[in-house]
Amino acid sequence: MANTTSSSADGEVSQLARDWHQRDHRAVAGVYSRYTDIVLQDAQGSYLVDVDGRRYLDFGCGIGVTSLGHRHPAVAEAVHRQVDSYWHTSVVTEHVRLTEAAERVARICPDPLDTVFFANSGAEVVDGAMKLARRATGRRGIVAFRGGFHGRTFGAASVTTSKVHYREGYGPLLPDVYITPYPYCFRECHHTPAEPCPIAAGEELDRLFQRIIPAEEVAAILVEPIQGEGGYVVPPKGFLATLRRICDRHGILLIADEVQSGVARTGKWLALDHDQVVPDILLLAKALASGLPLGAIVASRQLMDRWPAGAHGTTFGGNPISCAAAIATLDVIEREGLRDRAAELGGRIQAAARGWKEKVGGPSDVRGRGLMIGLEFLDSAGLPDAERVEEIRAACLRRGLLLLSCGLDDNVIRLIPPLTLSDGELAEALEVMESAITGVEVR
Repeated sequence: MANTTSSSADGEVSQLARDWHQRDHRAVAGVYSRYTDIVLQDAQGSYLVDVDGRRYLDFGCGIGVTSLGHRHPAVAEAVHRQVDSYWHTSVVTEHVRLTEAAERVARICPDPLDTVFFANSGAEVVDGAMKLARRATGRRGIVAFRGGFHGRTFGAASVTTSKVHYREGYGPLLPDVYITPYPYCFRECHHTPAEPCPIAAGEELDRLFQRIIPAEEVAAILVEPIQGEGGYVVPPKGFLATLRRICDRHGILLIADEVQSGVARTGKWLALDHDQVVPDILLLAKALASGLPLGAIVASRQLMDRWPAGAHGTTFGGNPISCAAAIATLDVIEREGLRDRAAELGGRIQAAARGWKEKVGGPSDVRGRGLMIGLEFLDSAGLPDAERVEEIRAACLRRGLLLLSCGLDDNVIRLIPPLTLSDGELAEALEVMESAITGVEVR
């Protein structure tokens, strides 16, 4: 996450906002890193509203969470209905909302992924999946990819390498974690565009198994089908199928972290669906419950049965209110055709951005699927230009458009608007972005 802040819409901070900043500084831990200095008072649909009544078109969605916009009426109704019933039982009882939510989540997953464990967040399900993999296989090794982001808990930070400060000062982290390159062909690979990517073909994994850890000692390979914090990197076609073949050959479990890319964000229920690859373990969170805390580990009944009762647990995971929100969220996406809408809107955004690419100062690379789009900026020397990205973000914010950044060098603008974005809102955002991108000087 970026450590910088941007000014509010008119470039000024009101006394009311200053008062709130001071109260926050006194009461809230400074370890929070915020993208802007907006002090939020309200939110509805595609917009945030600050304490001074300024409106911001939200292209960040709380980092890919509020995919139905803020306070979608169907989700709000389901939450209110559940609040009037029961709020919490933990593992003291079964409860019907958890069972219904597990059945509903399983319906968006490919066979044989039909059994669900609920936690509270993406980081928690990453930790749980690694525990499941080690317990089920009796092996120790976890392989993850350079540039990956999987969360901030101790286990998740051990497999996160998108920024060094996510790990700095916390070592030693989990043992037996091995990091290998991700096929980030725009920046990290040395082959020509016409040549096949050796990383995507599995050459680095073969090297890892030959020189560092035998494949027979690896429990799982953990991968983001599209890297999130690492730069919205879409791997070459065939990469995920290669991972599936390698895992099958060596008895390794394939864990797909779809915390950011799942739940229709890419125009399909799962980013993996674009490649028709089925993992052994699927991880969901973020947009799953429209902003209420919920994460899911999904696997086959056969694999889950190798995780005996009491081997893992949670106090708040599968909270009834979050489960109700998840059921409503998935129903809305299906009923309103939002997978197709994400694909359509994403195509329009990428087409516009590729037009900007041809202009002076446009993005050096445009990539993504559905409404998960990355615009990467390099300077005139071909080096990552994080300063320019921050200036573009600030210019957009002054005109009421909230954008987030990401990437190994914070030089990528990530576009993750609501799937419910209207045509008018899209047109407004594209006009503001084009003006900001072409108006910020290239160094």
